[in-house]
Amino acid sequence: MPAGSNKKRERQYEHIKDNAKQYGSSEGRAEEIAARTVNKERARSGESKQASKVSTRDPKSAPQRGGERSHSGPQGPTKDQLYEEAKKKHVDGRSQMNKEQLRRALGR
Repeated sequence: MPAGSNKKRERQYEHIKDNAKQYGSSEGRAEEIAARTVNKERARSGESKQASKVSTRDPKSAPQRGGERSHSGPQGPTKDQLYEEAKKKHVDGRSQMNKEQLRRALGR
């Protein structure tokens, strides 16, 4: 648990950690996810001594974003991500393909 936290943040940390473990993360990874999330929330609400610009200026908090940046939302992975996957799978003609063509070539 991050130092200097209150009871609410401790409960939030445990809840996030438990959920991460439930979804298959290792103990260490679950702790990291929980600590980063709680620290960001603390920075956004002014509870921490230091805060990065990203933490304080992000338009939505992590729970409000709800995975918007996970690349599994409505639009899925970016064209660059699809291209890199196609490159690893040695898909011919990938440099001439658009996003939809890459998606089809990869079987998505």
